[in-house]
Amino acid sequence: MSQQKLNKACRIAIKDCMAAKKGERILVVTDQKKYEIGRALHLTAMDLGYESLLIEMKAGEINGEEPAKEVAELMQSYDVVLCPTEKSLTHTDARRNASAKGVRVATFPGITKDIMIRGLSADYKKIQTLTLKLKKLFEKTKIIHVTSQIGTDIKLDITGRKAIASKGLFHRSGEGGNLPTGETFAAPLEGTTNGVFVVDGSMAGIGVIGNTPIKITVENGYATAITGGAKAKKLRTMLEKYGKEAFSIAEIGIGANDKAKLSGFILEDEKVLGTAHIALGNNITMGGHVNVPIHLDGVIKKPTIFFDKKEIMHKGKLLI
Repeated sequence: MSQQKLNKACRIAIKDCMAAKKGERILVVTDQKKYEIGRALHLTAMDLGYESLLIEMKAGEINGEEPAKEVAELMQSYDVVLCPTEKSLTHTDARRNASAKGVRVATFPGITKDIMIRGLSADYKKIQTLTLKLKKLFEKTKIIHVTSQIGTDIKLDITGRKAIASKGLFHRSGEGGNLPTGETFAAPLEGTTNGVFVVDGSMAGIGVIGNTPIKITVENGYATAITGGAKAKKLRTMLEKYGKEAFSIAEIGIGANDKAKLSGFILEDEKVLGTAHIALGNNITMGGHVNVPIHLDGVIKKPTIFFDKKEIMHKGKLLI
């Protein structure tokens, strides 16, 4: 039964989300850890009548690590590229260069069968409507103010920055994003974010937070203190490897998928309706200027969010 559900999710990804057309060629890039899902997407594509190639590579060490040159070149020569991998290929030159050539790319970082089945059962027309509505609000806003009952109080300046609606329907040339998806996000202006955010949902590379949240103090756009036990220490260690720019505030995003739930996999966690997320590290993909090979999102549960003076979320409930 779960194989049937997985195959159905694969069909939704290919036909509905990517809108693969007759005669288009599909490339599936996977690794040894996500091979089962990669193979399911590949076989489904062939069953649907598409020419499909499956490439298996060694799993990356970190999110944002570049694939081999040969893989990056192949990604530019197909119409649709699907990337179910252990570590994210979203924030890579390989993905950016393929998108720039007009390839429609979906990345599935850290995907599991459960997340694939659950996340792709959502109503993506509804998600598209909500994420595009949020995008319009983001782009009219200068200052986003996020608070939470357990201590988040942070202001992020997004003046003039383009917001990205990850709407899950990637039908036009060069469009792409995560699958499953459902979020709207933007890169705050570098060097301007100040305050504290408390990650109590999950943290990329670490998982569900549990009883000891991670408290991140931010001064002039950089995380200057990360406290909260073993998970905070792990986060510091992951970032320190890449120097100061890894501590840069990269993203502010709002989840918009009502089928997603906190699972410990950031692919799903950052899409949960009623949450916000703030990321550290690379923001080149979203129109910023920080290019380091790491991008880590921290999910905040039940936030209250103001766009300038307008309250758009109250304790996790969207007001728009």
